[in-house]
Amino acid sequence: MSEPSIDLAVIGGSGLYQFPGLENVSRRALETPYGPASGEVVLGDFADKRLAFLARHGESHTLAPHRVNYRANLWALHALGARRVIGVNAVGGIRADMGPRTLVVPDQLIDYTHGRVTSFCDVEGAEIKHIDFSEPYTASLRQALLDAAGRAGIPMIDGGCYGATQGPRLETRAEIARMQRDGCDLVGMTGMPEAALARELDLQYACLSLVANFAAGCGDEAEISIEEIFAHLAAATAQVPVLLKAMLS
Repeated sequence: MSEPSIDLAVIGGSGLYQFPGLENVSRRALETPYGPASGEVVLGDFADKRLAFLARHGESHTLAPHRVNYRANLWALHALGARRVIGVNAVGGIRADMGPRTLVVPDQLIDYTHGRVTSFCDVEGAEIKHIDFSEPYTASLRQALLDAAGRAGIPMIDGGCYGATQGPRLETRAEIARMQRDGCDLVGMTGMPEAALARELDLQYACLSLVANFAAGCGDEAEISIEEIFAHLAAATAQVPVLLKAMLS
């Protein structure tokens, strides 16, 4: 008996290691041509739809951003039949209105990462794909998130530029100032190469950014404790199931 088709796949970032509310849960560990994914893909019913969930950093947060096997993660979701993917990312806010606990659906990105495997083409004999990446996120999926936020009464910012840094360290003030000059509104460590790999697989992909803190030198520049950052991230993360339920209903 074949499994039901997947209506939506969610890649959870920092703070989102399990997806609450899933019913009739099963787990799939897939062998991929690119090595192991970050963990098992969790399949379940949510809002009367079939949802796949994968914790990007592993369910115990054992993988640093630069060590995530992004190719294996996207390949596993695609192999299971997912065609729409939401990448949930914990980020720092650069723009003044993107403070802690803000939800943002960015529409652009700049890649500052280095040394990561960035393409499925990086295999001998693979087809070379020159993807159009001028618009890195799928417009219809972005709009679906924004519409769902409106129905659920969840404040959300439409648009912004995500700057992807290498991690796992945080950025210097000078680096953030440079990113601000470049036009970045948010800074995170996992936005790339995930978005580009999704495009290579012809997946619909959108980023849901959860602001955990202001980036270095931004906001009121008051010192913030790690406990406050985790509290902000937990509050923003709690909105994700509510948002996606409105999206799938």
